[in-house]
Amino acid sequence: MTQHRESQGGDLGTPHASAAPSAGARHVAWPAAVALTSIAPLAGCGGGGGDKAPAPAPTDDPQVLAGTTALLPEEDAARFLGQAALSAPMADVTRLVNGGLNYSAWLDEQFAKPARTDTALALNGRTAYQLALDQGVLVLDATGQNFAHIGGDFGLDSALWFRLITSDDVLRQRIVLALSEIFVVSQRNMPIPWGHMACLAYWDLLEQHCFGTFRELIEAITLSPAMGTYLSLRGSQKADAGGRRPDENFARELLQLFTIGLVRLDDGGQPAGGETYGIQDVTELARALTGWDFDRPAPPSYTLGTLPDYTRRPMVLVADRHDDDAKAFLGLTLPAGAGGAQDLKAALDGICAHPNVAPFFARQLIQRLVSSNPEPVHVQRVTRVFRDTGGDLKAVIRAVLMDPLARRSLSGTAAVRRSKLREPMLRFVQWARLVQLRSSDNRWSVGDLSASDRLGQSPLRSPSVFNFFRPGYVPLNSGVSADGFVAPEFQITNESTVIGYANFMLTHMAGSPQQGLVVDYSEWLPWVADPTRLVDRLNLQLTGRALAAASVDLITRAVRSLPATSAEQQLRRVQMAFYLMLVSPDYLVQR
Repeated sequence: MTQHRESQGGDLGTPHASAAPSAGARHVAWPAAVALTSIAPLAGCGGGGGDKAPAPAPTDDPQVLAGTTALLPEEDAARFLGQAALSAPMADVTRLVNGGLNYSAWLDEQFAKPARTDTALALNGRTAYQLALDQGVLVLDATGQNFAHIGGDFGLDSALWFRLITSDDVLRQRIVLALSEIFVVSQRNMPIPWGHMACLAYWDLLEQHCFGTFRELIEAITLSPAMGTYLSLRGSQKADAGGRRPDENFARELLQLFTIGLVRLDDGGQPAGGETYGIQDVTELARALTGWDFDRPAPPSYTLGTLPDYTRRPMVLVADRHDDDAKAFLGLTLPAGAGGAQDLKAALDGICAHPNVAPFFARQLIQRLVSSNPEPVHVQRVTRVFRDTGGDLKAVIRAVLMDPLARRSLSGTAAVRRSKLREPMLRFVQWARLVQLRSSDNRWSVGDLSASDRLGQSPLRSPSVFNFFRPGYVPLNSGVSADGFVAPEFQITNESTVIGYANFMLTHMAGSPQQGLVVDYSEWLPWVADPTRLVDRLNLQLTGRALAAASVDLITRAVRSLPATSAEQQLRRVQMAFYLMLVSPDYLVQR
């Protein structure tokens, strides 16, 4: 990447209604009524909601076991890539088909992709932190007295979108994105110098540990400066006579959101009766985690004396701030005088050994990759692998994706049960990769897309530690709630975000050349004279041919209605086909 040239509103996340498009990239100007025809059924689905976990259907429910649909090899391959990767390029689909659909070998290949370093020659071989440095994050302001970007978010979005749109380690990126929504930190609450660099360092940390063990991952997250800031573990100290108490924020979320959850679970991830912890457990755990702070001799400040390197080093123990008395929580007892490092180790060892950890994590990972309503037997099998391997995340990921319940394509009610709403971030990245979105000036000015008139989502931009949506969210007064399902992604699906997403994609189907963001539809132009083949190819690569026949027919007729005489008209046909697919309810639901 070249040095970033910052400008006001200079990214894809900022509307450019007054900007005149270049001749080579005219905005697609289809009537909104036509463009939105295919998304109307979703417009009213997102209002209200709760976190009530529905009673699961029995695992021998005939609606679950029946309805298997035979797929062509290319459909099977595209469907697998829809779960395990970020898109389904035809070259990857063909390679999988020619290899006999050996998904295990594909996983091996992805697991073997090299880790990133600061010094890699290839841009995509460098850490996200280093990418921001490459863009010029350390430049001085106009006065020369301070860093221009010490308190902003310069380089954060560009590095993350660059990674998601161009990386070839697609499994790692898919898993890191999922983990970032389970173990949440967010730029929205990072009130430290270089907070955005702390977020990038956190992304790098997830990349480093996502194929390791769960226990290693949890310790790395715990000592991360980003997490220490976000959930205020950093600076938490032992109680004193003046009324100071250890901060309980991280201790609470470590239990509730990251490891064991609120209620006891069976191995299938279903409530088994009783709570997992109480208030006293949180209080005692918070005491065990006191004394950790940034690895630097003095507190960071918004001055030239503070460089961002501290944001990527694990926090260190300040011994005299740690509570050295005995603690007891979750049935564990930590003896007095063990020291802060040993207390942290013992606490995390004990938590990670809790029987809830495996099903709690397994269910959430299945939700992020495969289905909003994981079958208990699927969770149970992943739970078994988790325990048998000591939380080996490679084995857990393989178990999630290779399970028969993930690989079988279903129809009817069974297909509805085993589906999920595609997250807006994943829809955008899928489109961007298929049309080879690139940055002509190497700035990658995509920006923050989390506003409701854009995607309503952006990496590391969650509004709270509960992510953009809760895993148990149920849209009230909807068919989803009536059927006893959860639908996490519907928590950010409402009239505003549905229309916002549709309009955002409509506006940017030609890229955004004024921001240096260009797209290439040349791969799709050979089918422009045959709308049936064009739509079929898109249906394959975007959904594994999961669209209903009525939707395919509707989109095909709309595409055919456009003239295709000139090169510009042919391009518009392709863009129309892409757009109507991307806003179709059949596409929005991943099966």
